[in-house]
Amino acid sequence: MNKIIFLLLISLQLLNAQSLKDLHFGTDSTFEVVSWNIEWFPKNGQVTADSVKTILQSLAADVYALQEIDDTTLLKQVVSTIPGYACHFKFSHYGGLAYVYNTNTVQVNEKYEIYTSQPYWNAFPRSPQVLELTFNNEDYVIIDNHLKCCGDGVLDLNDTSDEENRRLRAINLLKTYIDSIFSNDKVIVVGDWNDILTDPTPNNVFNSFLNDSDYLFVDFPIALGSSANFSFPTWPSHLDHILISR
Repeated sequence: MNKIIFLLLISLQLLNAQSLKDLHFGTDSTFEVVSWNIEWFPKNGQVTADSVKTILQSLAADVYALQEIDDTTLLKQVVSTIPGYACHFKFSHYGGLAYVYNTNTVQVNEKYEIYTSQPYWNAFPRSPQVLELTFNNEDYVIIDNHLKCCGDGVLDLNDTSDEENRRLRAINLLKTYIDSIFSNDKVIVVGDWNDILTDPTPNNVFNSFLNDSDYLFVDFPIALGSSANFSFPTWPSHLDHILISR
């Protein structure tokens, strides 16, 4: 069985306080998945592009699930200079969600979007992107997301425009899809979920997953810990999560 290691990244500003070239993550024998909201890449032009290249190379993860990719051409250029890596966007003119993966360790079998039609646009302002792949003879399904932002922390079940309501419906739709299509698969759901795991039950949009023992948020200890370790510590908030199936 493969050992899987996960990492969440959110702030280039914080990473720049470290030595980017000294970043280390995982081993040659582990399957490493990174979720990273890059925040409108390239927010600071070529400086951002150069830093992202250094981070991708230094971490050397197997799969990066990215959010907020504004310039797909520049990201493609960055990835093309990293030996053994490729990237995938649904649309060449606007990435939004994207994958970068190690072609030497990962065999991509399928890549597609789900919940793309108009009835789901309210729940999903960005259609989830699915990557089916094989690593070390084991198959995995990764689903990258960026759910609706903002809100007041109060879930209004009677208002379909309420931000928490939209995220609740998106999360329940994700669970329905996984339960029906990938019930026997190894599934990893990543991304910027724009909500916190520790809300009280009446306002917690994650209840369907939290109450099902077949799923686990591997970053839950972060949500319970110091804000210094949150995915957006300067806010502070921990809105970026990695969920795995049993």
